Amino acid sequence: MSGVRGTEIMAAAGAREIRDGEVVVVGIGLPWVACVLAKRTHAPRLTFLLEIGVMNAEPKDTPVGVADPRNFYRATCWTSFRDVMGMSLQRGVVDVGFLGTLEIDGFGNLNTTLLKDESGKVRYFNGSAGGNDTASLARRVIVIMRHEKRKLRQAVAHLTSPGFVGGRGRRELGLRGDGPHRLITDNAIIGFDPDTHAAMLLSLHPVARLEDVVENTGFPLRIPSEVPTTPLPTPEEVRLLQEEIDPKGIYLG
Repeated sequence: MSGVRGTEIMAAAGAREIRDGEVVVVGIGLPWVACVLAKRTHAPRLTFLLEIGVMNAEPKDTPVGVADPRNFYRATCWTSFRDVMGMSLQRGVVDVGFLGTLEIDGFGNLNTTLLKDESGKVRYFNGSAGGNDTASLARRVIVIMRHEKRKLRQAVAHLTSPGFVGGRGRRELGLRGDGPHRLITDNAIIGFDPDTHAAMLLSLHPVARLEDVVENTGFPLRIPSEVPTTPLPTPEEVRLLQEEIDPKGIYLG
């Protein structure tokens, strides 16, 4: 299938990580796109919650932010940020936390707080919002982001949301769930070794080269002798993405 964009591969790969009947806390952007795609294909009983407290909305137009009123259309519940954090995440009913991030390290620790340039100048961003609760309490965590060396780092500039801190297990850290499960980029799908918790390459997208992945990964990455190819989106998935979910390319463009 020629002409498939890397972002469409990312969205389809993210959607396939979600199982029917699961409860997912999702951020806006590609995580939202992937959840909507999952719900319209193989996971019709998926329940997904935006952190501001909107459940299972069906926007007619692509929302441009988490508080965009288009997120509320046909929602089954309008509640609150505190309700999603307290009554869902902290109560232990969330299967998947689906997050974006500024930086990630080889143990799945996330930074959404600040960036530092070579001179030491600090640029601040939104911080945690619900990211720390989601990373700490969901049964498994999926991260989706661009594959750039400045984003996939040996050490994050600030630890906002924990993965396997210092390579330690979740129980040792006092955290719930299995922690980081998948890192989906526009080049590859990366998992985390169940014993060492270190990053390992699971598949390479057809649009990417292995040497580019290695060059643009700032942490050690275990690579198998034979690297599988990430399946492309099906024609129906591409149609849904391009014609219904994000026709203006707000997140896929």
